[in-house]
Amino acid sequence: MKLIDISWTISTKMTTYKNKQSKKPGIKQTRSLERGAVEHRVRLDSHCGTHVDAPAHMLRGKTIDQISLEKLCGPCKVFEIKTEGKIDKSQVERLDIKKGDIVLFKTPNSQSSETAKFKPEFTYLGEDAANYLSKKKVKSVGIDYLGIERSQKGHPTHKTLLKSGIPIIEGLRLRGAKPGKYKLFCLPLKIKAGDAAPARAILIRE
Repeated sequence: MKLIDISWTISTKMTTYKNKQSKKPGIKQTRSLERGAVEHRVRLDSHCGTHVDAPAHMLRGKTIDQISLEKLCGPCKVFEIKTEGKIDKSQVERLDIKKGDIVLFKTPNSQSSETAKFKPEFTYLGEDAANYLSKKKVKSVGIDYLGIERSQKGHPTHKTLLKSGIPIIEGLRLRGAKPGKYKLFCLPLKIKAGDAAPARAILIRE
């Protein structure tokens, strides 16, 4: 069995969406060994690093503590998209995607480091591809950057998936994952009424 950690390391130097300083984690040591034990206080944005978007992020829908973890855990498929820019329907419909799949997209985004400046021209999922995945009734969709779309007007990719009850996993680190079949375990923090939450995500290959 091989386990692959596909989570972004949380640090004060990590990449944040559009390089916004307000989204940088705050990590402060509050206790030392001299005082008996080491402790830290951590402040995180709900869309920090590897995270899961719940329907409530864009719609009147389930919050992060209400979505079923079955949508984020189980058999999944990693598909590699080697072209940059928009992933459109014509690319996605050629893939072996079936009802109930967890679909993860590995793209040129995976070449970026965890502390690089935000890349505005990142590869993203187009609305037509999101609509195709929605009709396929996949369990969840993930991508290897901090957004699944480039702030398209009205956020159609997000809304298409979320209104179908499909959670979105953003900020995956897929450089070390070859295309293929795995088991995914992605567990977002259980934040009451949260729109999203940071998560630890791993792939397991037998």
